[in-house]
Amino acid sequence: MNNIMIIDGYRAVIQYDPDIEMFRGECIKLSGGADFYADSVARLRDEGKISLRIFLDECQKRGIKPTKSYSGKFQVRLPEELHKHAADAATTKGQRTKDKGQSLNQFVTTAIEHELSV
Repeated sequence: MNNIMIIDGYRAVIQYDPDIEMFRGECIKLSGGADFYADSVARLRDEGKISLRIFLDECQKRGIKPTKSYSGKFQVRLPEELHKHAADAATTKGQRTKDKGQSLNQFVTTAIEHELSV
């Protein structure tokens, strides 16, 4: 099971590795890697702060933006039948209220917002 820990405003995915009996954290949405290990949650947070600080300091020294940029575009591959049903649903959405429906892009955006409760 994955969990999220917030470290100095940055999100880290936390997993437990039973083979080494330690927690592993990895800061996400960074332009590089900042991972850390510890045998307790309290120590994991401390190690995360150290790893993140080293990463951010190195980015500053090199003039690198520490976080990833997102264009707002991504490609999704769907089975043909699912693509057809999604396109149909987008087109027919709103017809009961005499709207023209919506684009497949807007349909997918709405579905993702709903799933993420944004």
